[in-house]
Amino acid sequence: VQLVESGGGLVQAGGSLRLSCAASGDTFTINVMGWYRQAPGKQRELVATITSGEGSTNYADSVKGRFTISRDNAKNTIHLQMNSLKAEDAAGYYCNARKVRIGAPSDNYWGQGTQVTVSS
Repeated sequence: VQLVESGGGLVQAGGSLRLSCAASGDTFTINVMGWYRQAPGKQRELVATITSGEGSTNYADSVKGRFTISRDNAKNTIHLQMNSLKAEDAAGYYCNARKVRIGAPSDNYWGQGTQVTVSS
């Protein structure tokens, strides 16, 4: 599975950005896709996920009500709409795809990351 992110950039606090992640390769068995972020000196943290089946979503408390994850199954793409951006949202954002295996660790795939910078 290959993941390619796009849409990062510089935005003023209170502004919006939309990230996209296109998956290619063996995408048929992907169970969950999502976004993680990592700021300098901090651990990578979950931002939002969406399941491939029902499209169930999950968000970090810090982004609930501001970020929305969505998917386009026909294009094997997910999006992250980020509104009301704050300085603390600045980070490298990484797309993740996960294949869940029964009785074994999941297979995780990562994109190269896209930088989000928020100016105050």
